[in-house]
Amino acid sequence: MEYSANEPNKDNPDSALTTKELLTELEGVTRALRTLSAGNHTLLHASDEQELLHDMCQVIVDKGGYRTAGVVYAEHDENKSMRWMEGIGVDNAFMKALHHTWADKEMEIGHTAAATAIRTGQPSVGRHILTDPVYAAPTYVSIRECAIKFGFAAVTAFPLRMEGEVLGAMVVGAIEPDAFGEEEVKLLGELADDLAYGITNLRMRINQQVCEATIARLAYYDPLTELPNRTFLLEHLRDAIQTAKQQHHALALLHLNIGRFRELNQILGYHAGDQLLQQLAQRLTHTIKKSDTLARVEESAFALLLPSGGADYAVQIAQQLTLVLHDPIEVAGLLVDPRVNIGIALFPGHATEADVLLRRANIATHEASPARGGYAFYTGGQEQECTRRLSLMADLRQAIEQNGLSLYCQPKVDIASRRVSGAEALVRWQHPVHGMLPTIEFIKLAEHAGLITPLTNWMLDAAFSQSYIWHEEGVERALSVNLSAHDLYHPLLIDRIQGLFSTWGIRPEMIQFELTESALMEDPAGALEILTKLKKFGTRLFIDDFGTGYSSLSYLQKLPVDSIKIDQSFVMPMVINSDSAAIVHSTIELGHNLNLEVVAEGVDSQAVWDHLAELGCDIAQGYLVSRPMPVEQFSNWENEWARMPS
Repeated sequence: MEYSANEPNKDNPDSALTTKELLTELEGVTRALRTLSAGNHTLLHASDEQELLHDMCQVIVDKGGYRTAGVVYAEHDENKSMRWMEGIGVDNAFMKALHHTWADKEMEIGHTAAATAIRTGQPSVGRHILTDPVYAAPTYVSIRECAIKFGFAAVTAFPLRMEGEVLGAMVVGAIEPDAFGEEEVKLLGELADDLAYGITNLRMRINQQVCEATIARLAYYDPLTELPNRTFLLEHLRDAIQTAKQQHHALALLHLNIGRFRELNQILGYHAGDQLLQQLAQRLTHTIKKSDTLARVEESAFALLLPSGGADYAVQIAQQLTLVLHDPIEVAGLLVDPRVNIGIALFPGHATEADVLLRRANIATHEASPARGGYAFYTGGQEQECTRRLSLMADLRQAIEQNGLSLYCQPKVDIASRRVSGAEALVRWQHPVHGMLPTIEFIKLAEHAGLITPLTNWMLDAAFSQSYIWHEEGVERALSVNLSAHDLYHPLLIDRIQGLFSTWGIRPEMIQFELTESALMEDPAGALEILTKLKKFGTRLFIDDFGTGYSSLSYLQKLPVDSIKIDQSFVMPMVINSDSAAIVHSTIELGHNLNLEVVAEGVDSQAVWDHLAELGCDIAQGYLVSRPMPVEQFSNWENEWARMPS
């Protein structure tokens, strides 16, 4: 910038600046230094970005003596807009309403001081609002009017650089048209750099705080349900126990286990399991008091801390939760019964340490059942029983893998001819220490340990192998295998059965499949699809435990089944119970009307046999015929049966 000399400087004859101009420049440098100093002080005390922008603009006007100050941010949208953030000495509402751009377009758009500083990354110095042609354009004539109204004649804009990019611009307005000398601009440029550094530092600090908060939340909260996690619960429980000790009162911990959760994940997918957990968490959250602590402590378990109250209060809450969780939950288009069991452990009676109390509340869930109200208290022997169960789970896995199980079978006999029509394949486990374990016990162990599929695979292998052995001995004897709900919906079931038929070359009619009515009713449409695929093999299909699954006649007509097995709970008392007899009679007629073979389970007496014969039942299975036997004994039994008088 050149200046014409009116009065030469006597000390420096070559100087082109007058004394007045030197004083003006010195004054500009002085106010810039004053502004820079005050601005640095502002940076040290800033805790919020918007607050920093406001305080910095305030410093520029109050301490520096400039007429106006403002900050704009550059948007990287299609129009390259500028967003007015803060201003002192101007009408902020007016400035925010303007549609600015920093794009290099027509003359009248994008060539203001702020736009030029953002676009070029260099200061746009000494723009004379009242004479600059840019501000005479229709787009910006209102800015000139604003300048006249608020009394500033010149503006300079400084780019705000952050991590190599221009964040926006700091705009300073002065009364003098010829304000902003070279040294003054340098100092204000330093202030703009300091402001950009302060903004960057604040954002980094906020990001760090957000990260720390996120890490802390992940450490103490479950991201799926947004409930506290086990770590949070245990810390909170330790504090609650300490308070209970000091104040001499009891507290309770409830452990809520979701039944069949793993099966739900395997059949419907993990997303369905997540939905179930989220909906359960919502129901529970809306039920408990604010003083209680609900947490997700395992994949399929919640825990509820009642910081005060004994056994009676714990029972009251358990009963309340049981009612809240009773109604089915819609997941993946299906209504799912969560089947939540609640275990209760009390301080100080059951444990005085947090982790022990939580473990014992979990143990108590194994004794909970709908028949007992859905909840149970911890008792001393439960821990030893759980240890035994864990040991048995490991032993069961080993028995499956090392072929340590035994194949048993129970005969099926045609009532009219007394001929053996086949047998039902059963599995038995002779434990080396505990002896012959009840089947229902190790089936439950398999369910809890995730061993149902390996156990079914063992059964299928054993049944096909035995059928081949009988075939080689010249015996054609049908053998039926039970499939659970878990098996029925397993994606590899059909492929595995097809592979076994190919491996052994067994005639399809020699292998039969039994499926419980309740398993079929869990997903009728899916069951129909699977049964149709099984039927294509040419096998016979049985509905087991018929009468207990509440299936409709219209649904029964659609199923490609060959036989129904009347549940033994109706068959066994039919001689002495007229209601049971009526149910059996109706079921036999129903089956025959649908062209289905009817099998009666639980035929344990001659009187029951005779009554079934009178009603025209087709097949009998029960202790009167034979108890389950090792498969190796079947041929001898069959010979003895044939010699028995009718």
